[in-house]
This record gives sequence, C-alpha cells and structure tokens, in this order.
Amino acid sequence: MSDFGTELASLMSARGVGVRELARAVYVNPGHVSNLRNGKTRPSPELARKLDDYLSAGGALAARAVPQGKPPRSSRVAEALAVAAGGEHGDTVTMDGLADLVGHYAHVIAVAPSAAVYDELVGARTFASTLLDRGSPGARAELSVTAGWLSSLLAISSADLGDHAAAVIWCADAGRRGADAKHPELAGWAALTRSLIAWYLGDAARSATAASRGLSVTSKGTAAYARLASQHMRCLAMLGDTAGMTAARRRAAEALGALAPSAGRAGVYSVVRADDPPYTATSLLVAGQHKQAAAMTRRLIATAYPSAPGDKPTSYARTLLILALAAAGSGDADEAAAAGTAALAAGRIVWPTMVLAARLDNALTERAAGSAHAAEFRAALADAGTRLALTAARGAEGQDQ
Repeated sequence: MSDFGTELASLMSARGVGVRELARAVYVNPGHVSNLRNGKTRPSPELARKLDDYLSAGGALAARAVPQGKPPRSSRVAEALAVAAGGEHGDTVTMDGLADLVGHYAHVIAVAPSAAVYDELVGARTFASTLLDRGSPGARAELSVTAGWLSSLLAISSADLGDHAAAVIWCADAGRRGADAKHPELAGWAALTRSLIAWYLGDAARSATAASRGLSVTSKGTAAYARLASQHMRCLAMLGDTAGMTAARRRAAEALGALAPSAGRAGVYSVVRADDPPYTATSLLVAGQHKQAAAMTRRLIATAYPSAPGDKPTSYARTLLILALAAAGSGDADEAAAAGTAALAAGRIVWPTMVLAARLDNALTERAAGSAHAAEFRAALADAGTRLALTAARGAEGQDQ
C-alpha cells in the first residue's frame, strides 16, 4: 500500500468514514476511493486537498499526494517529444507531433481509458506548455489550440476515471483556449464534458446550464453542437419538462441532419448517426416511457454496434444499462439483470458506467429483491467496482444513448 493509501485508510478508520460517504463528499466514484485507499492509484493534487479537508487531516494527505524524493514518472510520449525537439527542425516536428497526438489520443481514450493513458497525456500537455513559453507569437497561436485539445482529452480521461476535480480544471483550460482562439468546437466539447459530469452526478439543472452555454458558443454542423443539443434534451427530460424535451428533441434532430459528412465519425469526438438523436432513449427512460426507451435501445444495439468478436466500446456497456433500466421500469427484472450483467462484462469499466449500474442495482432491489438474476448482477457490480479503468485493456468508444 502507498503512503497516501495507508494514511487515507487510517484517517477513514479514525473518523468512522466509509468509502461511499467519502466518495459522495468529494464527488468521485466509490471504486476510485477504494483504489486510492488500497494504493492502486494516486489522486490529483486537487482531489487530495478535498480529501484532506473532509477528513480534517491538517495537510497530511495533501503532503502525501506526490511521492517525496521522486521525480514525476516520464512517459515514452514525453521522451519522444523531447528527443524530436532536439533536431534541426525540432520545434516544427514537435508541434506537428503534438497536433497528431490529438487525433491519436481521441481514439486511444475511446479504446482504453486508463490512468496510464492519462499520465501520457499529461506528459504531452506539459511539453506543449514548454513550447508555448519559448515559441514565436505566430506559432503560439496554433500551439495554444493544440494545447487546448490536449486539455480537453485530459478532461474526458479524468471524468472516465472519476476524478471530477481534475476534469473541471482541464475543461476550464480547454474552454478558455477555445474562446481565446475563436475555436467554437473546442469550447463546445469542454462544455459538453462539464455537462456530462453534472448529469451523471444527478444535477440536471447544472448540466442543462452547461449544455446551453456550450450551444451558445459552438457552431452548427459540428459533432459538438449535435451532442450538446442532444444532451440538453435529456437534461430537460430529467427535470420533468416534457414539452421542453420534445422541442429539444426536434432541435437535436435538426442538428444531427446538419452535420457535415466528415464531422465526428470516430473516437471521443464523435456522434452516432441514427434515426433518432443521441440520448433519445435515455430521455424517454427518465421521462418514464420505459417500453419506448427499451425498443429504441434494442434498435440502436442492433444497428450501431458491430456483432463481430472483440471488445466493445465503453459506450456499449452504457447502452446495455439503459436497456436494463428500461426493462426494469417495464417490469421485466430478468431481462434487466441479464442486460446489466452483460454490460459489466462488455469491456472497460468507466465512471459513467458505474453510475448507471448503481441505478440499476437500486431498481432491481426495489423490484426483484432475492431473485437469482438480481443477485448475479449485484456480484458483477461488486467486481466491476474494483476495475475502474485502471489497467490496460482493449475496447472502442462510441456514444451512449
């Protein structure tokens, strides 16, 4: 166990604070708290301060957040950038390399979100800061946008890992750089990440505000605009505004139809082309239209996700969980538990998946307590909480509905 983990476990025991209570207090997933306590991962400095404050640790946790006497671990990506920067055309090569890394990691995060990938991204983003400090004014303008995209990827990666404090900071940097550079899509994706975090935390009003702000700064015809319009729809659904949800669904459909052919077809900056806008099934689910939500989700699974062998996107698990929640709402606890169990076995576990899985567990407890399928799902959920996107695995990211 790490020094941080040992101190955290000791403080939690001394204060009588459990994993779930602490997770709620600092807005992270219980699995992330467990991994911190067991020394499987380390917190961001911001999260360490929040934990320190809540447990009245007097700075003891914050001081242990970074190993003493050890330099930060260097990633191969940072090493490659440093070597490339030493050649005759070093700055040009590294600037091009950083820009290429944005596309690369947009796929990698979709394929295998993990703490290791996050560390690689931090290395690349740190190197971008180094170039910004020494670059010419003309080069800095272009490089600032690239740095913004790297920050956006770090925000998405942090959210997947359940570290919301770090995600908010990276969103702020990406949004500011997008606004300064008059790059509306970059600003839009930062707003969407903020909105998604709030939505999965159950704060529909804050999520809707973030989505609205994103729509105001993002250009129509982009994947970011289509996703934001769809996100706003399901926020209104969660808020119980049925008329608003219906109107927002029309706007989201228009946004989807206005997409440029090449806009957002792969990676984390993508949008699924379907008969209905993204998140429509989720909107119907939270509006209480369970049968319609289940039918729509089954169509989506059949058309949007390949049946070929291999790992499925992390969004595939969330889509299965939407089906499971819709089935539970319709009274079919067996289908709900089976779909939920399949979701947790489908690939990489990320924080949003755990949020939906916990909601399904609550639904099954209410509707099918004691059933074999419900017990099987609860066992799968307990196992999933120990593997929150922390080890290398293959997968592919799409979009939950």
